[in-house]
Amino acid sequence: MSRLRQLNDANVLPALDPDYVIRRPGTGLGDDQPPPRILLLYGSLRERSFSRLATEEAARLLQLFGAETRIFDPSDLPLPDQVADDDHPAVHELREHAFWSEGMVWCSPERHGQITGIMKAQIDHLPLEMKGRRPTQGRTLAVMQVSGGSQSFNAVNTLRLLGRWMRMFTIPNQSSVAIAYKEFDEAGRMRPSSYYDRIVDVMEELVRFTVLMRPHAEQLVDRYSERKAAGPRGAPAEDHAAAAITG
Repeated sequence: MSRLRQLNDANVLPALDPDYVIRRPGTGLGDDQPPPRILLLYGSLRERSFSRLATEEAARLLQLFGAETRIFDPSDLPLPDQVADDDHPAVHELREHAFWSEGMVWCSPERHGQITGIMKAQIDHLPLEMKGRRPTQGRTLAVMQVSGGSQSFNAVNTLRLLGRWMRMFTIPNQSSVAIAYKEFDEAGRMRPSSYYDRIVDVMEELVRFTVLMRPHAEQLVDRYSERKAAGPRGAPAEDHAAAAITG
């Protein structure tokens, strides 16, 4: 059983003006082959989840820009510590996708001025270190939020804090969609707007930063404290953190 969501109409982008699109935004910054690997997480289980719909729009754009995407469905994800030793298929799968990724997109609704519990649960299931490998360290991150009311930045600010805590490189741009129920049509597609244009900006930037960092991944995750913990330099050791990113 796969918990990856299937992306419908991946090549249909009605809100995008093709006259202004750069199909390979990372050109000139580094090698964009193989395609950048981006994992997308969203924070609501509603049948018509606007954070999921915004995430799907982001995934379509990332694919247009030459990235490979995976959208994780957290429907049966248990709470942290609910299952002994986190031994649950959904937890295992989420971590596998994190190890696969080079970058991530986190999109949460703002609820009571903060990210949702399901969004936080997904991040909490990603340990800083696991059997010598690091599922988040050194990866790029783009943050997004949707709001039922006026525009706010509480959720994206919290996601930035969490990204820093998870040792990720959060890109400067971000997306905050206000009064989200007005921004999507009956088919769940986002209408043309400045909010949509900002998501395009963010996904372009995520691809650029991911490609830019590729040749430097090993150096960027090389930490004194980890070298010290690993023992003398003469001892053979594998840099699992870099392998998780570059592999």
